[in-house]
Amino acid sequence: MKVAILGAGAIGAYVGAALHRGGTEVHLVARGPHLQAIRADGVQVLSPRGDWVARTPATDDPAEIGPVDVVFLGLKANSYASCGPLIEPLLHDKTAVVAAQNGIPWWYFHGLPGPYEGRRIESVDPGGEVTRVLSLDRAIGCVVYCSTELEGPGVVRHLEGTRFSIGEPGGGRSDRCLEFSEAMIAGGLKCPVEEDIRNDIWIKLLGNAAFNPISALARATMVEIAQHRGTRAMIRLMMEETLEIAAAVGSTPDISVDKRIDGAERVGEHKTSMLQDLEKDKPLELDVILAAVVELADLTHTKAPTLRAVHAVTDLLSTKVGTTPIAHAPTAARAV
Repeated sequence: MKVAILGAGAIGAYVGAALHRGGTEVHLVARGPHLQAIRADGVQVLSPRGDWVARTPATDDPAEIGPVDVVFLGLKANSYASCGPLIEPLLHDKTAVVAAQNGIPWWYFHGLPGPYEGRRIESVDPGGEVTRVLSLDRAIGCVVYCSTELEGPGVVRHLEGTRFSIGEPGGGRSDRCLEFSEAMIAGGLKCPVEEDIRNDIWIKLLGNAAFNPISALARATMVEIAQHRGTRAMIRLMMEETLEIAAAVGSTPDISVDKRIDGAERVGEHKTSMLQDLEKDKPLELDVILAAVVELADLTHTKAPTLRAVHAVTDLLSTKVGTTPIAHAPTAARAV
């Protein structure tokens, strides 16, 4: 199996290094000083599970790689619609795309029997722009339960978690999912093939849809949000509303809201990915994490008043990214 990592940032480079360690042919697509460091010294992984170096081929030109069997997409979801020139040289007729994204994916209703089968979610696939670049039939869902950060060019700090749940939009355990899972496991990662990957999507989204926007609005860490009486109550309401929307589109993940909040509190003085992006003056991943949830609330006639209010304020905040100075909170960073 030949795999390309398109967007070899903290998560992508970590996955690429693990696949390489397991014996898979891997090619990284990166740029700038990060690419130069990988070419010179390989991907250096620093982890509580042991450090290692993976000397994988790396380039900023996917045409040098050519068609592959699997593209692992490590880009932010708000870059998908514009990634056509990068991904096209990597595709053959049967290339699968494993999209390791937060939030609601562009393929959500693809292969899902019921009243919304085949429906496009405009928040994540406006006018079908993403689908034109990333064919629905190529998509393999992926939910990341892993935290990493780039400590420097070519250096990945693995903080915790090694699970990458994958699954077909139409359900079942396909050969292509099983083959990719075996390659990930050979590299030391957990990669269960889920019969219904949408349940995992909602479990991860339960935290992201609540903690990410509140962290950006309050410039607060996970533990600060969980321990503040007012924001803890707001987070609980947002999670309860998210589960109501999930049920309305046919998913009933088995998870306790209080346990989810307690788990986030244990993460400690760390920042969500949305707060990290805000502090770096980068676009916020608001469409897939919160706007899509509100769109599904509209679709299913679900009230979701707290989610709607928080989305409105965060949406206004997102229009100011890149135009105003950002006050930085003096805390350690973590992707959540």
